[in-house]
Amino acid sequence: MKLVGFNFKKIAAEKIGDVTKNLKVNTKLDILDIDSVDSPFFKGEEDLVKVKALYSVEYSPNIAKIELGVDILLGVEKAKTKELLESWNEKKLSEDFRLLIFNLVLKKANVKALELEEQMNLPLHIPMPSLKKQDKKE
Repeated sequence: MKLVGFNFKKIAAEKIGDVTKNLKVNTKLDILDIDSVDSPFFKGEEDLVKVKALYSVEYSPNIAKIELGVDILLGVEKAKTKELLESWNEKKLSEDFRLLIFNLVLKKANVKALELEEQMNLPLHIPMPSLKKQDKKE
């Protein structure tokens, strides 16, 4: 399987209220659909498969929400395409495939979510690395 394309189809951010002391940040990642795609540019030993996913970051209680919808295009061996589509119809994707999709989405969507959080003056949903002063030992 190889990555052919990754596109954001939905970028939505809404700040409803002010940040409070009881802030909770929850992230969610769902695979919404998997389907084969016909393309005159993609012929040969592989099929083109489109995966639609939604990544969301929710700040509660009722503070803000970020939603990022993505389309991922994958080149999949013809022999594995039918198996993948059948497993999707039964909602039983292999763990390897789910991890591949989740890691692709997280890699791109986390960066976009951090950018939106910075612009909306929201706390970051993942901790950023920071440096600390070392104690001098003599």
